[in-house]
Amino acid sequence: MDAEAMRQEAKESIEAAQNYRRELQLRLTGLKQACTQVRGSSSQARDALRRHFSELQAAATRLLAARLAQLVSQVDALEEHSLRPLTACQTLILQGVGQADHLLREGEAALRCGLEEDKLGSFNQKALNIQLDSLPEVPALVDVACVSVQLDDCVLDVLKERIVLHGSVSSHPPVQIIELQERPGAMLVRWAKVDEDFSVFDYRLQYRRTAGGGAYEDAYVGGDSEVVVVDLDPQTEHLFRVSARSDGRSSWSPWSVPQPGSTSLAPHEWSPGTDGYILSSRRNIAMRCDSAPSRCPVLYSNAPTYCCGQTLTFKVSAAGQADHRDGVGVCVERENGRETLQRDQAVCISTKGAVFVNGKEMTNRLPALALGSAVTFDMEVVALFTAGNDPSEGGANVKLRVTIGCGSREVVCDWLLEAAGDGLFFGCCFAHTGWKVLVY
Repeated sequence: MDAEAMRQEAKESIEAAQNYRRELQLRLTGLKQACTQVRGSSSQARDALRRHFSELQAAATRLLAARLAQLVSQVDALEEHSLRPLTACQTLILQGVGQADHLLREGEAALRCGLEEDKLGSFNQKALNIQLDSLPEVPALVDVACVSVQLDDCVLDVLKERIVLHGSVSSHPPVQIIELQERPGAMLVRWAKVDEDFSVFDYRLQYRRTAGGGAYEDAYVGGDSEVVVVDLDPQTEHLFRVSARSDGRSSWSPWSVPQPGSTSLAPHEWSPGTDGYILSSRRNIAMRCDSAPSRCPVLYSNAPTYCCGQTLTFKVSAAGQADHRDGVGVCVERENGRETLQRDQAVCISTKGAVFVNGKEMTNRLPALALGSAVTFDMEVVALFTAGNDPSEGGANVKLRVTIGCGSREVVCDWLLEAAGDGLFFGCCFAHTGWKVLVY
């Protein structure tokens, strides 16, 4: 091997060693983060345990003291109530004893006076008035209150049984976030149960901005394992976490490891200024109002922001009366003045569930739109035709495979277009007031 070859081999070895060291350093960084998570979560768990049991101890002391005071107060009340008639009887007897003593002294004095009729007569009359044969009734002991307490000795056993089972420590939360998928101005969050022994009744998803460290806020509570979090600012990182609870329990499980995510896609917006519609501040919610009762044109998106490969969702947050012209869908161009999307170069679903492609109604139908309905559009390019075109396609230059979902049902159809740019418009139209649609 000549010197140049050896030199080249040495350079390659040095480069390989540098790459190897770089990869090891990255793994070391990841390992340090893992150790930090273990130590940090363990410290938080210890603090949470000490705080919780200290609060329990203080609360138990307060409750026991309050219960003791309540029971002692009941004893005091029973004692006072039971002694009241006995005290009255005692007072009556003592009065009788006093009268008897006074009468005895008068009688002995009268006898010492001999046979003086006046004093003996007065004494005898007083004795008749006192009614020496009338005695107050003293209740028997069995009829008198005997205050006692009944204390359940098994309370301590029950407390001991609950306390020894109170709380649990685990190395992993029962649910974890498994996917974050960006959407226009939103984020699709999916999670899964990782503890098979944990019986889930519902989930709770929260999120907050990473910067600033503000408080988490609820994004979803329910039984689904995925949700789209809307109204997110693009290029802004958020933290997402999820927990779960079992059926019949009010307490939530520990939170999953927070996952950071951000969307680079600008949010979908409705076009302002269309007569008959009121938009929200973010322009992602459109409400049909009665400013144009005789006619109402199609409300389009502000720009052709929908692209193939994405999922476009219309969420009905309020429903009104349905009309055959109504619908939500996607189109190539904005045709101002139109009162329906059931036309050429558009695909839509009416509020009654009918699907229209280029103005032609399809055989398959979807459920009618109602409050809470979510309609999704997914599209992919399946064919591009040459300049000569395929005669069987009627002069079309592109074929899109469109999947429209509503509830648990889907309709798949092919949409033939003369041309398709980088993006498509979306739109909605409602003949009657009361409809409100969120788009994301």
